[in-house]
Amino acid sequence: MIRLWVLVKRKILALLGLRDYLRIGILISGRGSNMEAIIKGCKEGKIYGKVVVVISDNPNAKGLEVARKYGVRAFYVYPGKYKAKFEEDREWEYVRILKKYAVDIVVMAGFMRIIGKPLLSSFPNRVINIHPSLLPKYPGLDTHRRVLEAGEEEHGCTVHFANEIVDGGKIIMQAKVRVSPDDTPEELAKRVLAKEHKILVKTLSLISEGKISYETLDSPIVYGPDDEIVT
Repeated sequence: MIRLWVLVKRKILALLGLRDYLRIGILISGRGSNMEAIIKGCKEGKIYGKVVVVISDNPNAKGLEVARKYGVRAFYVYPGKYKAKFEEDREWEYVRILKKYAVDIVVMAGFMRIIGKPLLSSFPNRVINIHPSLLPKYPGLDTHRRVLEAGEEEHGCTVHFANEIVDGGKIIMQAKVRVSPDDTPEELAKRVLAKEHKILVKTLSLISEGKISYETLDSPIVYGPDDEIVT
């Protein structure tokens, strides 16, 4: 019913030369701070969009209650018996719910599970992920500790289109932070998280305004430590 209503509405808007807002679905596993930044970005008009549904693979994810506080439909959906990936039929259930709410783009915002063909084929080039490193450096987990142990001078975060490779896919936007000699993983994580919020909102703003897409993006947008665009 929702999908039909959205389709009819968009046909009418197209006849009037207008565009509908971006319908955003978010996948989370934990506290949902990136999710909350997106919801606020929509409500404050920074994103021409609306978060229409949130799904978690963790029944105890604090982000579910945060989403409901903002009036967003939020569900725990059993992902299957595996710790890091879906059972295929369970991933199709995620697709079913996202389709039910006529989602245009899927955002993995701290979603700690590998996605596969069901989501990627159902939303081709329309699944994005936020990762706490300057990809392609440091894919995977525990990035802040690994950066410190490697003696890096810069760290940061990346928004990218998801594909079948974990933390792979075309990079959309990155933001850098300086690494101090006395940093701890926790201190570094806090500074990187603040940048994650900014570039997720900025990415979705550009997508919602039709300024970037998978097909039109030639090179990543990179912000330096002082929020200046460096590329």
